[in-house]
Amino acid sequence: MMNEWFECKVKYEKTMENGMVKKVTEPYLVDALSFTEAERRFLEEIEPFMSGEFQVSDIKRAKYAELFETDDESADKWFKAKVAFITLDEKTGVEKKSAQNMLVQAADLRDAVKRLDKGMEGTMADYEIASVMETPIMDVFHYKTAAVEKPEFPEAANV
Repeated sequence: MMNEWFECKVKYEKTMENGMVKKVTEPYLVDALSFTEAERRFLEEIEPFMSGEFQVSDIKRAKYAELFETDDESADKWFKAKVAFITLDEKTGVEKKSAQNMLVQAADLRDAVKRLDKGMEGTMADYEIASVMETPIMDVFHYKTAAVEKPEFPEAANV
């Protein structure tokens, strides 16, 4: 199943390290099926971490073919990588490149390139990394299926 990603932005007042309060807008990535579901899921995820007033200021589709995540604590940034897949047109003999965006969780630019190369190791197609740049994305919220409660005694439920 292909993921449908939405970039959701939240605007709120944040207390900075120097104690000053500043209005900030932070983007997050949400896996959802529609704009409505993206907003609902986004609110569920961020509400526990918000104190005071906040608002969802923007939601837009984000096209990422692949996400490369890690549990490494130092990898606290998200990098957008543009990867060009190279194919050869057998009739004309001309090389054709088709670009796809990927998101890589890493500590810095060098780490992002390493993690991208490692993630692409099993790829059969030839590719080249066209660009890698840090994004302002704060976190990624994956789709979670709702837990279905099963009765302890299923045959008793039919009586």
